[in-house]
Amino acid sequence: MPEFVYKAMGSNGGKSQGVIAAANRVAALEQLARLGQIPISVEKQKSEQTTQKTRTRRGTRVPARAVEAFSRELSNLLTAGVPLSRAMQIVSREAALASARRQWSEIRDDVMGGSSLADALAKWPHSFPPVYVAMIRAGETGGFLDVVLGQIADFRERERDLISKVKGAMIYPSIIAVLAVGVLAFLMIYFIPRFSQIFADFGSALPLLTRIIVTVSKAVTQYGLVFVVGAVIIFAVVRRMLMTETGRRIRERAILRTPGIGGVLSQFALVRFSRMLGTLLGAGVPLVMSLRVAREAIGNQTLADVVSQSMELVQQGRSLSSSLGNCRVLFPESVVEMIAVAEESGRLDKELLRLAETCEIELDRRLRMLVMLAEPLMLFVMAAIVGTVVMGMLLPVFMLQELIH
Repeated sequence: MPEFVYKAMGSNGGKSQGVIAAANRVAALEQLARLGQIPISVEKQKSEQTTQKTRTRRGTRVPARAVEAFSRELSNLLTAGVPLSRAMQIVSREAALASARRQWSEIRDDVMGGSSLADALAKWPHSFPPVYVAMIRAGETGGFLDVVLGQIADFRERERDLISKVKGAMIYPSIIAVLAVGVLAFLMIYFIPRFSQIFADFGSALPLLTRIIVTVSKAVTQYGLVFVVGAVIIFAVVRRMLMTETGRRIRERAILRTPGIGGVLSQFALVRFSRMLGTLLGAGVPLVMSLRVAREAIGNQTLADVVSQSMELVQQGRSLSSSLGNCRVLFPESVVEMIAVAEESGRLDKELLRLAETCEIELDRRLRMLVMLAEPLMLFVMAAIVGTVVMGMLLPVFMLQELIH
């Protein structure tokens, strides 16, 4: 039977602490009440097994579709008036995946043990990110958990569709890039060394371009493994540096300044921010708390810092539109004006959701345009590289014909 460490106050005002065995946290509280103790804190005693279980939780992930189905089904049950503990039992029993079934069951046990749903979900960070937990906590605090769960499911569905569009748009350019690298490797490792043997007995001096290509080919052939190992080490070091707080900010600023890509990233962040903020405000969450949660949905720390500054101005009494107007990268003037009008009319939540839909259409157009430009650009780069190599290897042949004549 689990043991709980408690701190309590007696009827005479004296404080006591100890360990009590109970089936769950609720049973432990009932035992303390029967003993005439007023609980101050009751926490489950941690053991090595519990620690190992926590590590397993942190490393466990269920598919995004399963989390979306969990949110929608739980919302429907709560809307129908089913108690949370009973609803959790139904959801865990009807889960299609075994991993999801185990995870929902442990969340149900935590809820029945006295934990809030937000605290129970926070133990599974790979399945329920901080922004998800923050929305659940806001819903529990405000008493509209069923509404928040339904909106989370809608939000995640739209988010998945948007990310799928981005990934789909990058498939063809990625194939071209891989193909270009493969062709270049074939030329350097197989094609050029055979031509080099023909040029070995060539009486005249080779052209500069040919000598450069042959030298690069020899270096790749002889020291290719060293280059690969060095590239892997450099990649690992750079990646480790970029994972730090400073490195991540440098990387994000560089991406935001990149022509084309920076605008798409800003538009994507605006869509996520507007939809999340509109969803929370529509559910009745206070503005400052909604801003705090929506800030986590942006996905870019540099842009999230701007929202943090805006949140401080809102707390000081400034309007949302004037506080967001300081960052034109994320909030263009037209967007700020729309938010200002929405604040005056009292339709901020609906206008933010409409803004998200409008910006998503614009984002889709930008993505298509970016892909349309990227495809011929990558083809041109690939043709230029391959053409340069081929031309460099054919120049000696032309020179040989001139010598024969």
